[in-house]
Amino acid sequence: MKIALVQFNPTVGDLIGNADRIINFCHQAVEQNADAIVFPELAITGYPPEDLLFRDDFIRRVEKELERISIACPLLSIIIGYPEKGENALLNSVAVLQAGELVANYRKQQLPNYGVFDEMRYFKAGKQACVFKIGMQRVALTVCEDIWTAGVCEQIKQTKATVVLNLNASPFEIGKVEKREKTVRDRVSEIGLPVVYLNQVGGQDELVFDGGSFIMNAEGVIVQSLPTFEEAIDYVEFNDDGVQDETNLPKAAKRENLESIYQALVLAVRDYVMKNGFNGALLGLSGGIDSALVLAIAADALGGDRVEVVLMPSKYTADMSNEDAVKQADALGVKHQTIPIELAVKAFSAMLEPAFEGLGADVTEENIQARSRGVVLMAISNKKRKVLLTTGNKSEMAVGYATLYGDMAGGFAPIKDVPKMMVYALAEYRNNISPVIPERVITRPPSAELAPDQKDEDSLPPYPVLDDILERYIELDQSRAEILATGYDQVVVDRVLRLVEQNEYKRRQSPPGVKITSRAFGRERRFPMTSGFSRVLFAGD
Repeated sequence: MKIALVQFNPTVGDLIGNADRIINFCHQAVEQNADAIVFPELAITGYPPEDLLFRDDFIRRVEKELERISIACPLLSIIIGYPEKGENALLNSVAVLQAGELVANYRKQQLPNYGVFDEMRYFKAGKQACVFKIGMQRVALTVCEDIWTAGVCEQIKQTKATVVLNLNASPFEIGKVEKREKTVRDRVSEIGLPVVYLNQVGGQDELVFDGGSFIMNAEGVIVQSLPTFEEAIDYVEFNDDGVQDETNLPKAAKRENLESIYQALVLAVRDYVMKNGFNGALLGLSGGIDSALVLAIAADALGGDRVEVVLMPSKYTADMSNEDAVKQADALGVKHQTIPIELAVKAFSAMLEPAFEGLGADVTEENIQARSRGVVLMAISNKKRKVLLTTGNKSEMAVGYATLYGDMAGGFAPIKDVPKMMVYALAEYRNNISPVIPERVITRPPSAELAPDQKDEDSLPPYPVLDDILERYIELDQSRAEILATGYDQVVVDRVLRLVEQNEYKRRQSPPGVKITSRAFGRERRFPMTSGFSRVLFAGD
């Protein structure tokens, strides 16, 4: 049995376009004398289709495209994920198409309803195993979460299956590869069968799917891997003894964490821009580390010719900031222009002078500068139909160290889930490929440059301290008492936690950003904006 594995990068909702590409892959598989071809979970719709699933016209079109795929490719077995309309509910299903006919259907049994997943909102769980034949092989089907618990595989043990196909739409996060491999190895040890783990690839709003599909033999050894962060088609052959001997099959090299994270950010930006039909990307380049990293990501994702940057100095902007920004733009072949904001700041200040009468200067005046920049960037974004990339990192988003309708204005936030210290590590990683970020940008103390001699650490704890406290509170859900028990100063901890609690309203209005950690702001961490939890939080355990 020779199976084509398609690590597919769909566009959610593009049912006709996805089906066209599926048919093309099927024709390639026929040319390579494959017996079957497999696509990931919900390949026809893309994952996650979210509330599109509530539309009857959407589901009807899915049915038409499934029929079109079946008719167009009758010479091989097609195994493909799609939403199936049942009698009383939708099911997350896998169709088996042979000779132009639907010969089997498997319905996903374990529906994830945590983190970024809310499949119980849309689907009803299946209850039965599904086994069908390709040549002499008895193939059992599972979908994503089914492989994470023992129950579905216990069913398979009773079916006399010889191989398990697991169709996935598993998004990337740090450490996910190791978790997947351990989970599949646990199932293999329980059932004694080879498992084909096929994953989606590509960016979809806040999620990015890393692919990294693999075949694990009955001894728990990965004998074949597909690349990470790119669409691919590959072939696996099974004989009477199971999967073909590993010595004849290539293995993909393991990627280090920083490389994986950087590639995830690049892919997410590329797909957001391309799938949404933008002409390119735009950002404000300040000469600081955050915008420098975002520019490198954007240029690597789209090419320097499709990225544009604007320098917007104020009277507080250091000359070195402008110099370093120009140097980086030139190194990446990116168009740049300078638009000083002083005229706009003075105009706004004059307009507001009567309203501010009798009130002293404070952070309001700093925010006027940031909002003047936001107006400039959004105007260029509108005019040129280039998506505006914001440059705020996770540490800033957590504590509200950002200006609504200023530096938070934009369409996509590439490093929204990247803590500040990881920003530095990724910048150094990128410079190891080729030196595009000036060294002074990485080594100088970070500053918003909205006031004389301003430094981030004037307003925030040192970033190593801040990032550790935030990770404990946001990603690990540690209590105030648990964080204090690690030895941090109570004044520092309480200030950080208060800032996190007070700034949910800001985060709710921020652009979508790429998830890379175990708890990203957005669809994964949903806290109320109006909340009395602070009274409980600081009342003591």
